[in-house]
Amino acid sequence: MEVRAVTRYVRISPQKAQDFSQVIQGKPVAEAMAIAELSPRKAARLFAKTLKSALANAENNHDLKKADLKVKRAAADPGPMLKRFRPKARGMAGRIRKRMSHFTVILTDE
Repeated sequence: MEVRAVTRYVRISPQKAQDFSQVIQGKPVAEAMAIAELSPRKAARLFAKTLKSALANAENNHDLKKADLKVKRAAADPGPMLKRFRPKARGMAGRIRKRMSHFTVILTDE
């Protein structure tokens, strides 16, 4: 059985978050949680929150055991961008794109 959790509109770029998501993908849940808690990266802290939500969904909604679960898929998909402008030389403006991500974690007991 597959259980999923999605965190939307996270203020981190998908490129930075995707690096960490590849680290926890395919690992048992206990090991993935340990990696997320010990890693100093912002993406690790945010993925830990989504991983805890997926684990709670599995235990409370589907009566699955934590020891049996593995991270089948962890992804950071691009979300909307906040578009801002910064003054540049000779009266021009430079565009700044503040990126957001949507985190998806899928756990499986197979």
